[in-house]
Amino acid sequence: MAWSAVLLSLLMIGIEFQLSHGVEVSISKDDKLCLYGELMVNFTVKYESVGNTTKSVEFPLPENVTTVGSSCGDKSSVLKLAFGDGHSWSVTFTNDGKTYQATNITFSYNLSDAATFPNSSLSGNLSVDINPHIADVEMDTCYLCKSKDTLQVGMVNQTLWNVLIQAFVNNGSKSEKHTTCAADTPATTAAPTTHVTSTTTPAPTTTTPAPTTTAAPAPTLPTPTVGNYMVKDVNATCLLAEFALRIGFTQDDKYVEMNFEPNGTTSSGKCGVNSSELVLTSDTITIMLSFINETNKFHLNAVNVTAKPSAGEPFSNSNSTLNLWEASLGSSYMCNAKQNYTITENLTLFTFNLHVQPFGVNNNLFSTAEECFLDSDLSFLVPIAVGVALSFLIILVLISYLIGRRKSRTGYQSV
Repeated sequence: MAWSAVLLSLLMIGIEFQLSHGVEVSISKDDKLCLYGELMVNFTVKYESVGNTTKSVEFPLPENVTTVGSSCGDKSSVLKLAFGDGHSWSVTFTNDGKTYQATNITFSYNLSDAATFPNSSLSGNLSVDINPHIADVEMDTCYLCKSKDTLQVGMVNQTLWNVLIQAFVNNGSKSEKHTTCAADTPATTAAPTTHVTSTTTPAPTTTTPAPTTTAAPAPTLPTPTVGNYMVKDVNATCLLAEFALRIGFTQDDKYVEMNFEPNGTTSSGKCGVNSSELVLTSDTITIMLSFINETNKFHLNAVNVTAKPSAGEPFSNSNSTLNLWEASLGSSYMCNAKQNYTITENLTLFTFNLHVQPFGVNNNLFSTAEECFLDSDLSFLVPIAVGVALSFLIILVLISYLIGRRKSRTGYQSV
């Protein structure tokens, strides 16, 4: 028993030791604490180095950070941590008066930092946005999550753990109440996730059955709006894209479709000799499209989607083994017809008026397009071929009928 107690004490000391080596920041407004954060973050970034090779670098959020750019508001607050040579990590919180949530995390990294990204073929700042899994946190409580949560978008992985954050601090004092993340709650525990220090009397339960309702059919979405996007490298456009987009996904046995809205969308990405990337971030959807150049032809080889539906948990899915939108290098790919692509068993991509060129853009203009089959002049042959086949089948059936009837008549006459 004594050894068990000692071991438990050492484990607790180890936990506190880990927490003490995380980042701890306090944001004040009018000399009062308004936002508190304590957390640990690891970053893994892939980047293109000199020689057209892809390298990967891993580094932690250091203890020495600045909070310039952080702010506190009644309905929206921002925690921004700047570190190193031009890197920053920020999270935006919003509330509805009863609960608060983290609506967006933005990680910006500086490829010109040779110490972190040695021999990078690109320079300047890139940024990625993602919707974190922090939601439904009761006001005047701290969000607590010791478990690791990995967020992946594009070429960046972010792993968060030992997180203790309170946005919208009331009366200048951090709360002693915690809203615990689901990952820290044992699956067999039926207790609510919000743990308070005060004692309350539970409300009596009733056995009145809830009325049954019939779910209304999901409304049909309108055709999504076409957006125009570009990626620049050293002030020159290196990637062009134009399309309307819709995603469909299955989560918790429920199928959901969402249109991608170009209004308010931010675009980022990178261009290389053999790989290019376009990252689009709207209020509800973040999508990463990765292209590769092989044997003088390019194609879309990876799609990563993160979506935040109006109800339910955020959805995230990806596939990096695709072979779509193929065209010759120096050309663009076009498909005006509506197309749907099965990205994974749980994710479908719908495109309308698609036009992309991830390599060899000149003068900010698309090169000559290679069209998809549905747009090509040969597409009219499909209904003709079907018609010819049906006509041939009808003639074959008619001939078989006449031959059979003739044999039947001959047999009758011979009797």
